[in-house]
Amino acid sequence: MKQILEFLSDLKQNNNREWFNGNRKRYDEAKKTFIAFTELLINELRTIDPEIPLLDPKSCVFRIFRDVRFSADKSPYKTNFGTYMSPGGRKSIYAGYYFHMEPDNCFIGGGCYMPQAPELKAIREAIYQSPEDYLDITNNKAFKDMFGEVWGDELKTAPKGFDKEWEHIDLIRKKSYVGMRQLDPAILESPDLLDECRKTYTTLYPLNRFLNDVLKS
Repeated sequence: MKQILEFLSDLKQNNNREWFNGNRKRYDEAKKTFIAFTELLINELRTIDPEIPLLDPKSCVFRIFRDVRFSADKSPYKTNFGTYMSPGGRKSIYAGYYFHMEPDNCFIGGGCYMPQAPELKAIREAIYQSPEDYLDITNNKAFKDMFGEVWGDELKTAPKGFDKEWEHIDLIRKKSYVGMRQLDPAILESPDLLDECRKTYTTLYPLNRFLNDVLKS
């Protein structure tokens, strides 16, 4: 994993096609290592979440090439490696599990990040109808210790169609329902990394189960 961070650090300082093409072998080796690690994560997840299928690890890893068409930043490459594993694959609507590697910004977690309007409305309605089920998960001590709060940008007011005076209105103002925790980059070189991922995903699983039960209905 050290070679991945070293490559990404150098890429951050030389984010241009000439440098990238000259270091293509380093990129290919880093990507191969990350795909192999993703395969290990998938195998771990299948013991935690029974809905995770035998995913192709290559299909879970995000492309390093940036879409710069509508961005003021024209840097052609991302300076991170990320992988997302969910019951329906990386591009599905379902809540899943994420792992992110970037110099000085490594994190792990998952959930539903910026779901589309129909899925977001379904999640909000489920929480509105049974807030105690959701709060049992997010107020659980293990969840609090691991993630703190559920993360997500929020509306300034109540979503359309919901009572703005509802006592738990803050729960359904979110645009994402995500649990995330930062990782010390030192853990990436530790034999405890996979165990740390296992503990994190195990703690996240009840939230993902809640979200995916909603999205399947």
